[in-house]
Amino acid sequence: MAETRTIKVEALARVEGEGSLHVKIRDGRVKELHFGIFEPPRFFEAFLKGRDFREVPDITARICGICPIAYLMGASQAMEDALGIQVTKPIRDLRRLIYCGEWIESHALHVYMLHAPDFLGLSDALELAAVNRPLVENALRLKKVGNEILEVIGGRAIHPIGLKVGGFYKLPDKKALKGLEEDLKWALETSIATAKLVGGFDFPDITQDYNFMALRHPDEYAIHEGRLVTSAGLDIPVSKFLDHIDEEHVPWSNALHGVARDGSAHHVGPLARYNLNYDKFSATAKESAKAAGLGKVVKNPFQSIVVRAVELVQVCEDALKLVQNYVVPDRAYVEAPVRAGEGHGCTEAPRGICYHRYRIDKEGTVLDARIIPPTAQNQKVIELDLMKVVEANLKETDDTIKWKAEQAIRNYDPCISCATHFLKLEMDRG
Repeated sequence: MAETRTIKVEALARVEGEGSLHVKIRDGRVKELHFGIFEPPRFFEAFLKGRDFREVPDITARICGICPIAYLMGASQAMEDALGIQVTKPIRDLRRLIYCGEWIESHALHVYMLHAPDFLGLSDALELAAVNRPLVENALRLKKVGNEILEVIGGRAIHPIGLKVGGFYKLPDKKALKGLEEDLKWALETSIATAKLVGGFDFPDITQDYNFMALRHPDEYAIHEGRLVTSAGLDIPVSKFLDHIDEEHVPWSNALHGVARDGSAHHVGPLARYNLNYDKFSATAKESAKAAGLGKVVKNPFQSIVVRAVELVQVCEDALKLVQNYVVPDRAYVEAPVRAGEGHGCTEAPRGICYHRYRIDKEGTVLDARIIPPTAQNQKVIELDLMKVVEANLKETDDTIKWKAEQAIRNYDPCISCATHFLKLEMDRG
C-alpha cells in the first residue's frame, strides 16, 4: 500500500496577514505543494479611483509600515511620469538618502531579529539577546540610524509625511542632516562586521536557476530608479513592465502570484539585485561580500541574509556620502500644470521591485490604479523553493521540516513573515 504523508500548516500567527502551507507526499515524493496567503483584500487600487493624484503617495504608503518609502516614491514617480515632471539632482539625492534610511532599518530588522535566530539554533531575538546582548543592541542601534534618516527628511519614522509628487513639502534642516554623520560612520563599520558575521553561518546546500528581475542604473546600485532587467536578457523601461509581467489568481491563496506572460516565475529582491548589479557595488561592499564568502553569483536562497548584509554596507556608505555632500535644493519640489496621462513608477523595496501604474484625467483625478508589490511577485518562486526544501528533508522529523520550511519562507522576508517561528505544523502520515 502506498504511503501518503500530509504536512498541513493551518495558520501563520503574529504576521501581517494569514498564510498556510499544504504538502502532500506520496511514495516518497512531493505530489502537491501549496503556499497560500489569506490576508483579506484591502482594495487600495479600487478606492484610489476618484482621488486627486496628490493624495496617492500618502494613501499607498499605508500599504506597509516597514516600507512606506517604497510606496511613497513609486507612486510619486508614476504621477511625475504622467505629468512630465523631472526632479532636480538635489531632490533626487534626498530621495535616495531617505530610501537608504528605509533599507537600513528594514535590513537590520530582518538580518538580526527575524532571520539570524534560524541559523543560530535559537527561537527568536529574545533568546539571541540572552546569549549575545551586544549583538542585539547593535541591531537596535542600526535600525534607529535608519529611522533617524526617515525622521529628519520625512518628518517621522513610521509613514513619513514629508514626501510629495515632485519632491518634498519641506526641506530637512541642514544641521539636523549633518548631525547624522557620526552615527552613519558607526553604522558603516557595524554593517561591515555584520556581513562577516552572517557569512560564517552554515547554509543548506540548495540552489535554483532563477530568472532574476531587478532595477539597474548605469551609475549606481539601483534603489529608487533604473531600467528593468532580468537574467534572461530582458532590458526594458519601467513603462513596459506590464507587457512582460502579469498576475494570476490561484484557488488556495488570496494573494495574486506575479508571473511572466508565459506563466514562468521570476525572482525579485536581494539575490536578484546582487546577481544583476554586482558590478555597481562600491569597493567597500565588494570587499564585504568577499570577506563573507560570496562570489559574484549567488543562487542559494538561504544566503540571502548575507546579501542583505552586504547591501546594508552599500546603503550605509551611500547615506554617509549623501549627508557629507548635501546641497540644499533651490526649491523643495518641482511643479507642473496638471494634465491627463498615464504614468509608471518602480523602485526597489528591501524585498524587491514595487511597481505602480496610474491613469489620471485632465483635472488630476485618478481613473485607474495598478500596484504590484514584491511579495506577490515572489509567491511562485517561494513555492518552488519550498518544493526543493521539503524534498531534501523527507527523511527528517516533522520539527525539522517545519524549521526548514520557515527558513525557506523567511529567506524572502515577505510581509507575512515579520515574526519568527510562525508555522503551526500538523502531520498526517496516513
